[in-house]
Amino acid sequence: MKTGFIGLGNVGGKLAGSLLRNGIDLTVHDLNPDLVAGFTARGAQAADSPAQMMQDCEAVITCLPSPAASDAVLRQMLPHVGPGKIWVEMSTTDEAEVKRLGAQVIAAGGAAVDCPVSGGCHRADTGNISIFAGCDRATFERILPLLKTMGRRILHTGDLGSASVLKVMTNYLATANLLTLCEALVTMKAAGMDLATTYQAIAISSGTSFVHETESQVILNGSRDINFTMDLVKKDIGLFQAIADRAGVPLEISPLMISIFEDGIRRYGMRAQSDDIIRRLEEATGLDITAPGFPAQMVDDEPEEPGYEVHAPGRTT
Repeated sequence: MKTGFIGLGNVGGKLAGSLLRNGIDLTVHDLNPDLVAGFTARGAQAADSPAQMMQDCEAVITCLPSPAASDAVLRQMLPHVGPGKIWVEMSTTDEAEVKRLGAQVIAAGGAAVDCPVSGGCHRADTGNISIFAGCDRATFERILPLLKTMGRRILHTGDLGSASVLKVMTNYLATANLLTLCEALVTMKAAGMDLATTYQAIAISSGTSFVHETESQVILNGSRDINFTMDLVKKDIGLFQAIADRAGVPLEISPLMISIFEDGIRRYGMRAQSDDIIRRLEEATGLDITAPGFPAQMVDDEPEEPGYEVHAPGRTT
């Protein structure tokens, strides 16, 4: 399957790299010509526009920073959508928006999938990230070889839009975990505990998590470099709040989380690393939440493995 990839940023560039590394016939496009040049130097082709990419490719993947960006790109591609064409939306986006755009693709004779990822940039880089896919089963079967190349665990979540709902939920949970870890680390430092010992105590306890085992390390290193910025966190938790609002669920923790990140953006800027949110507590207490022996960036040390479909309990498809 000739494949196009639009959006070569922190996540998209790594997903596209997995496709290229594993021999997929890949065409790329990005507003940053340096990112495109890096791929063409490794054997990818470059498209002049999203329109050309949809003309030339069977499947076009988008991994973009906002629903507005996806809308702008799809409007260029739509005149060239027809039978046999697939749009794979790997951005973290709004359920209603991906349904709206996907309906246009389907009406033109193509197929649409919302296909967000979860697991961090370091796993996107090695092809070991998890992928959700929302679409009809026949379309899922068509794109499954591509998904297995980009990720390890692949979950068919149901109809178009379902994957985006679940992805926003997982990002909400990860953000809640990050904020509680920040409070835990600062409180332990204030109580006189050694931070490396604190890290290990969490890691071997019921309080551990994926977020702790990754993000706590770059927090304690001081780099806070998790390849995810505060504006993206605010977008994602805002999307989760919107789901709850539409469903009439009176959330209590979510509005506070949004307020905390709005304050972080005011202090440090929209493009500050999300883990820099701990600086609010460092500044409030005068404490330095760093410790020796932790990495500046996360690296996935698991070997790359072929992906496979996972199923919800009690289901085989």
